[in-house]
Amino acid sequence: MSKVCVLTGKRPKYGNTVSHANNHRRTRFEPNLHTKRIWIDEEKRWAKVKLSAKAMKIIAKTGTAELAKLLK
Repeated sequence: MSKVCVLTGKRPKYGNTVSHANNHRRTRFEPNLHTKRIWIDEEKRWAKVKLSAKAMKIIAKTGTAELAKLLK
């Protein structure tokens, strides 16, 4: 199961966690993804999508038109 946001394209990033003693350990920073059912007005149907928290804010502000284009 991929951890990629459908709308924004956010995906995991890689980096280091650094301790106080300056020890470096590799880690994977996951995006804040949620599986949501969203009603798409343009197509009159429900769509189950994986969205980041930022994408949910974008949909709340602008509507589902952008999402409808991506799901076709």
